[in-house]
Amino acid sequence: MAAPLKWLRRNLVVVAGLLTLAYLIMPNIVVLVFSFNKPRGRFNYAWQEFSLDAWKDPCGVADMCGSLALSLQIAGWATLVATALGTLIAFALVRYRFRARGAINSLIFLPMAMPEVVMAASLLTLFLNMGAELGFYTVLIAHIMFCLSFVVVAVKARVMSMDPRLEEAARDLYAGPVQTFLRVTLPIAAPGIAAGAMLAFALSFDDFIITNFNAGSTVTFPMFVWGSAQRGTPVEINVIGTAMFAVAVLVVVAGQLISGRRQRAAAQQP
Repeated sequence: MAAPLKWLRRNLVVVAGLLTLAYLIMPNIVVLVFSFNKPRGRFNYAWQEFSLDAWKDPCGVADMCGSLALSLQIAGWATLVATALGTLIAFALVRYRFRARGAINSLIFLPMAMPEVVMAASLLTLFLNMGAELGFYTVLIAHIMFCLSFVVVAVKARVMSMDPRLEEAARDLYAGPVQTFLRVTLPIAAPGIAAGAMLAFALSFDDFIITNFNAGSTVTFPMFVWGSAQRGTPVEINVIGTAMFAVAVLVVVAGQLISGRRQRAAAQQP
C-alpha cells in the first residue's frame, strides 16, 4: 500500500486535473453518444438503438437550422462590434490618463457581476420605455453590451503586459504611429483580442436569459432548445451540439499548433 500512496502523493495534482477535465467533458460525451441514438417516441433521454439518421439530416426538425443561423448571425455581429469597441476601450484605459478613468474601470465590471435576470429585466424596461420593437436588433444591442465587458478585460490584461520599449524602438526607427500600431502593437495585442472575441462569441451564442427577455417573437438556438425540451428533445439538437463542440476543439488545437510553431521558429533564429 505504501507504493500506491507515494505515487498518488507525487501525482496528486495531475490526477485532480484529469478528474476535473473528465467532469467538464462528461456532458459533451453524453451529447455525442446520444446524437447517434434512435429514440422511440418524442424523448431522447434513454438509449434505444444506434442510428445515423440524425447526422444524415441535421436540419430535419422544423425551424431548428433557422434558429441556429439566427444565433450565429447575432453572435457574429455582436462579436465584431464588441471586439472593436472593447479593444479601443482597453487601450484607452491602459495608455491614457483622463477624468473618471477609475469610475469607468469599475463600471466595466458591472455587466459581469450583475445577475443576468436583473440585467435582462433592466434592458427590457429600457427598450419598452424607448418604444423599441423587440426582435433582432434589441437582442443584438443587449449582447453587445454584456460581451463588451469581457472583451475589455481580456484585451486590457494583454495590453498591460506589453513592453512599451518595443513601440519606442519602432518609433526610433522612423516608423509612423499607424505603422507602429499595425506592425508592433497590434500583433502583440492580437492574442488578447482573439481571446476576447472568442469569449464574446461563445457568450452571445449561448445566452438564453437576456435573449428570452428581449427577443420578442425572435427565436434563437438556445430558445429553440428550451422550447423543444418541453415537448421532447430531438436527436438533431445533439448533432448540432456535437458539431459545434468539435469546431471549438479544432479551433483551440489549431491555435495551439500555430503558437507552438511560432515559438519554435523564434527559438531557432540566431
